[in-house]
Amino acid sequence: MSAFKKIGLLGKANDRGTQLTLETITTALIHRGFALRLEARTAEQLTLPEQVDTLSLQDLGEWAEIAIVVGGDGNMLGAARALCEQDVGVIGVNRGNLGFLTDLDPDEVMTPLLAVLNGDYHVEERFLVSAEVISGGKPSGTGRAINEIVLHSDKVAHMIEFELYVDDHFVFSQRSDGLICATPTGSTAYSLSGGGPILHPGLDAMTLVPMFPHTLSSRPIVVDGSSEVRLKAAYDNDLLQISCDGHARMTVHPGDDVIIKKYPKTLRLIHPIDHNYYHVLRNKLGWGSRLF
Repeated sequence: MSAFKKIGLLGKANDRGTQLTLETITTALIHRGFALRLEARTAEQLTLPEQVDTLSLQDLGEWAEIAIVVGGDGNMLGAARALCEQDVGVIGVNRGNLGFLTDLDPDEVMTPLLAVLNGDYHVEERFLVSAEVISGGKPSGTGRAINEIVLHSDKVAHMIEFELYVDDHFVFSQRSDGLICATPTGSTAYSLSGGGPILHPGLDAMTLVPMFPHTLSSRPIVVDGSSEVRLKAAYDNDLLQISCDGHARMTVHPGDDVIIKKYPKTLRLIHPIDHNYYHVLRNKLGWGSRLF
C-alpha cells in the first residue's frame, strides 16, 4: 500500500482525554514532517505549542488523503457521512465506549498509526443507505446513514402501522413501534439492541428488524444489499419520523412512502494490518476466550 502524505485530523474534544490524544497526534506528526491540517472547530478546542493550518470539514475532505477521527463511534459516524463524499480514507482512535469503528487505542496510538501512515494497512469499503420520503407523489426529504435508518413514531412508546415491500414485492403489514433497516456496519449498533443479527461487514446485505412488533411470529429479515426497501405508512397513523443514524430526521405523514436503498458513495475505512473483525466482536461484546 502507498503511504499517506496529506493527513486530516478531527474530533470532538469534549473531555481532557480526547484533547490530550488530539494534541499528542498533532505534535508527533508535525515533528515527523507530515503535512497535517486540523478541522477548524477541533483546533479551537486545543492548546498547541505551534500554529497548525486549519480547514473546514468539507475542505479537509477535499485536501486530505486520510482523516484521523478521535472520539467514539458517534464522532466517527458524523465525520464519515461527510468525508465519504470525497472518497477519503478514515481511521478512528477510540475515545468512546464500545468503538466498533474506531480501531486505535488512545494509550498506544502512535506506533500503529505511524505504521498505517507509512503504508502498512488495509482498506475496507462500507456501504451506506439512503432514505427518501415520498409525500403526495413528490420527494419531501432525503437522508443517508452508515448504521441504520429507522421508521418510528414522533411520540414515545407509541405503536404505528405500516406495510413493507422489498423490490416492489409485498412482505407484510405490521403494528409495532417501528422498523430498523441496518447495514452490516449498523448491525452491531441499534439493530443489535433490537434483537437483529450481526452481519459481517463484507456482506452485501441489509437487515430489517421490527421494533416491539405486536405479534409473536415477527422476526428480523436479511435482504440483498442492492434491494429497494419501501415502507408505506398507514393512513390512520399520526405523524411518523425517519431517523438516519439517530441524527437527521424527516417527517412521514399518513400514506407517505419511504424508499430505502444503497447510497452511491462508500466509506473507506482504513485498518491496521493486523485488524481482525472477530477479535473486535469478541473484545467489544465480551465473548469467551479460547479454551485450548
